[in-house]
Amino acid sequence: MPVKVRLLSKFSRFGASSRLRMLQYVPHLSHLGVTVDHRPLLSDMYVRALFAGSRYRSRTLAMVGYANRIAELQTSAAYDLDWIEGELLPFVPRIIEKVLAWRRRPFVVEYDDALFHRYGLSASAVVRTALGRKIGAVMREATYVIAGNDYLAEYARRAGAERIAIVPTVVDAARYVPRAHCNRGRLVIGWIGSPVTQHYLYELRDVLREICARHGAVVMLVGASPDAAKHLVGVPLDCVAWSEHNEPDLVAAMDVGIMPLLDGPWERGKCGYKLVQYMACGLPVVASPVGVNPDLVESGVTGFLPSDLGEWVNALSSLLGDAATRTRMGEAGRLRVERELCVDVQAPRLASIMHEVAGR
Repeated sequence: MPVKVRLLSKFSRFGASSRLRMLQYVPHLSHLGVTVDHRPLLSDMYVRALFAGSRYRSRTLAMVGYANRIAELQTSAAYDLDWIEGELLPFVPRIIEKVLAWRRRPFVVEYDDALFHRYGLSASAVVRTALGRKIGAVMREATYVIAGNDYLAEYARRAGAERIAIVPTVVDAARYVPRAHCNRGRLVIGWIGSPVTQHYLYELRDVLREICARHGAVVMLVGASPDAAKHLVGVPLDCVAWSEHNEPDLVAAMDVGIMPLLDGPWERGKCGYKLVQYMACGLPVVASPVGVNPDLVESGVTGFLPSDLGEWVNALSSLLGDAATRTRMGEAGRLRVERELCVDVQAPRLASIMHEVAGR
């Protein structure tokens, strides 16, 4: 008999965390004895309004989402367990969530970033006091905690969670076709992300300007806002709109994939998904040695982990100047994806957790 799961995600498909950590698994889980009923908190319209900078519309849509979530928590549908993304209601104290979700059933809680720092390191004393310990309490009360990396898992351990699994953020490898590297044509340094994360690129402005001038390269930004150009003056840019459908093709058009990060508490909780995308397309990668990145990138084998701007220049220059090196590193990265970092490998692990929690 299939395990019946109610999926209480934060977003629908436009939200990267919900799409990658949860929704992309749903078809695979259905073949592994797990049926999923999806109930997102925030709609795709909310995400569009948020990225468009429409505060009034996004807040209105958020209120609708909260009302729907509260109503959903009162239903008595027969599920074996709940699969929750982070928390039920952001910025609502845990005690209120527990009252609303009074029909207790086993639940799995999922984390792909350091959500606990949003509260614990908030500039607001009210938020720190009311919510600073919330995520630790959710982890402790969960039947199972799924974390995207060891930094998140360690927080769950310290919070008192009893059952924890580290499941990396992965790709559907069948959607990503490795590219053929050559020295013909204009070379492309690629980055994929969102307006929320594009600020990490700004520290590399001088590096990118120098490298592009030296090698005649261009920087492709997938998913960035037009504001990025204001902060990257002098860097030849190709800014491309993101869509789920064309994402693999856009990554495959790159020659090198980059992931610069600052070294802070929030960044240490990131799961490095863009690195997995790059490697799935057979790209060598250059990433800051922060958080999970050193676990994903084997320096000198699948890419480089520069620790200062000079090392960024050397890493990018060595890759752009040698198609054979790009090919060798790209092939090694693709092999890593096929062995560990794809849905086909991780879906059975996730299904096993669901069966265990449901007592099947």
